[in-house]
Amino acid sequence: MLVIMVMGAASGYPNQLTESALQAWLKDSHATNTQIGWMSYVALPYLLKFLWAPLVDRYPIPLLGRRRGWILVTQLLLAAAIASMAVQNPAVSLTPIAICAAIIVFLSATQDIGIDAYRSDVSLPPERGLAATATNLGYRTAAWFASAVALVIADYFGWRPAFLILGGVMTLFCITTWLAPEAPAIQQPPRSLRETIVIPLKELLAGPGAAALLCVVAVFKIGDAFAMKFFTAFMLDTGFTKTEVAVYVKPLFTAGALIGAVVGGVLMVRLGLLRSMLIFGILQALTNLMYCALAATGKNYLLMVSAVLIEHVAGAMGGIAVMALIMALCDVRYSAFQYALLSSIALLPRYGLGYPAGWVADQGGWAIYYVVSFALAMPGLLIVWLTRDKINALDQQRT
Repeated sequence: MLVIMVMGAASGYPNQLTESALQAWLKDSHATNTQIGWMSYVALPYLLKFLWAPLVDRYPIPLLGRRRGWILVTQLLLAAAIASMAVQNPAVSLTPIAICAAIIVFLSATQDIGIDAYRSDVSLPPERGLAATATNLGYRTAAWFASAVALVIADYFGWRPAFLILGGVMTLFCITTWLAPEAPAIQQPPRSLRETIVIPLKELLAGPGAAALLCVVAVFKIGDAFAMKFFTAFMLDTGFTKTEVAVYVKPLFTAGALIGAVVGGVLMVRLGLLRSMLIFGILQALTNLMYCALAATGKNYLLMVSAVLIEHVAGAMGGIAVMALIMALCDVRYSAFQYALLSSIALLPRYGLGYPAGWVADQGGWAIYYVVSFALAMPGLLIVWLTRDKINALDQQRT
């Protein structure tokens, strides 16, 4: 579980550099929310990673075993790519920044393929909730650290040293990858690239109610994803400085997510998958509305603390439930491809709503923005309820 937690941290670390830090960097260059929304599409490799995930299942790098070799190589390349952002200037052109950011996301997505497969391979059925919690703890902590370091250093010394330092920190994750135990060997590894695609797709699509379960994965977090798409931009527009976002807002963001991950993992053991998804889903929808009050009142520390902490507790609980569902659907022989495909489906709202989210924020204001996020959460809850028998059956089969 310690290894899983640190690998989760490695997964979360580069993610916020192309989201929160990039938003702040572009804000400093006076980019509009709509331009930032367009820039968010550099994250599309997170959605498309299933296209090259079969290569990770079929062709292990002959270095540290079937999973760790891919993880180590991508971590080294990520460190170099993050450092290369230091030589870019958004005031001159956004195109080179978009290219660098897309490369970082591609490498980060490839690292995620290996890490997600590793976690699915080593976690026994009773450990999936705990593994999801450990991943969330590491992911959220590293995501906050990367974003906070970037914002604070940029506020006092500029963006160039910020990216150089962040690139150096990325190399430290290689130590855990090198020392981690390899996943158990499988008896029948894929014999061809075709087998790594056709058979796992049949497994996911051929079972009774498979399409409905894939729909649950796709829409359950859509409202929460929309709400968080412009979180940093919202805080800056509300009146908080970059340092305040880094020192006050981001730690609350992370603390809420960590608490939610632990509480969600513990409650899942008692509630089961279906009740967890329903309860957590309702909570993550309702808590988004707290940002409407912050948008209406403006900069208010007490309201900000309450909204950020409570909303991220609920959002992390929902994330734990979805991750456990995805892990249960994976076959160890094809876990890289299956997890990549399912997680891409789950992330589709997060990375596909950049322009619409920016347009709503610009045209309707932040209060309307968060009302829309609440409305978007309703279809997901409805589909969970309609597929309740299938979710219960899956939960019983995997325990």
